[in-house]
Amino acid sequence: MIRADAERLRVVAHELRSPVAALTALAEAVPAAEDPEVLRRMLALAIAAARDVERIVSDPEHFSLRREPIDLAALAVSFATPVVTVETNGEARALGDETRLRQALSNLVANALRHGTHVVVEVTEAGGLVAVDVTDDGPGIAPGIDPFARGTSAAGSSGYGLWLARGIAEAHGGRLELVDAPGRGARLRLSLPSSGA
Repeated sequence: MIRADAERLRVVAHELRSPVAALTALAEAVPAAEDPEVLRRMLALAIAAARDVERIVSDPEHFSLRREPIDLAALAVSFATPVVTVETNGEARALGDETRLRQALSNLVANALRHGTHVVVEVTEAGGLVAVDVTDDGPGIAPGIDPFARGTSAAGSSGYGLWLARGIAEAHGGRLELVDAPGRGARLRLSLPSSGA
């Protein structure tokens, strides 16, 4: 039991990093924001991050789901920064848990930034699937390495991020896989069934 509790604590600690970092960044940015629309958007992001914290801490499972129609393109756009480019072609809807999918995307983007200097997130919908490709410009993943194995890390991280992201994908009836990247770098693809809405 102690080992299981310690494992859960490590996973929760890992998952809290992203929403806590988002809350910190938003709080630091508020004094410089004068546009009411920008402030409204920042407040909405802060509320989402706070709800993510509440969900992560109170949920006894790692991969429990509360399904609702989610626009994965809009969710991906929320990760856009000067070093994260997001490419979409309109809405890409799936039935899923927004908090869990935000966790998965956050882990994918954080992993990509750990290995490269620029990340491209591309959202497409075809053949009944919504795919989110996260591609970095780093050295790529060496042959024989399973990047989704729990505890696997080549960059000083905890090694839980990609394992959790894959678990979230599979809990949604989807998958997370390493696919060929054009040129240098690594590309991870999160695929989920489209909601058809």
